[in-house]
Amino acid sequence: MVEIKWLNSAKEDLKEISTFISQDSKKYARHQVDLIRNRTIILKNQPLIGKIVVEYNNPSIRELVQGNYRIIYRVLNEKMIHIILIHHGARRFPRI
Repeated sequence: MVEIKWLNSAKEDLKEISTFISQDSKKYARHQVDLIRNRTIILKNQPLIGKIVVEYNNPSIRELVQGNYRIIYRVLNEKMIHIILIHHGARRFPRI
């Protein structure tokens, strides 16, 4: 089984998402963050399930989609994955 580590950048992204959504609904903000976190659980057993991020064309940088959010992660090896960032699909894609 693969270990999943959330980098500080991804944790900050979740905080920003929660803060933004909670302006309208704290309940929905918690729900959205839970959906994003839960989406990554599949990576423990299927680390290569995400598609390669086209902006980087690097097979080790992949993404899962949860609603409007892209969960960008890097497969370091068969035992470790880093969640790099959470990105809203309507925004300009940042450099890693």
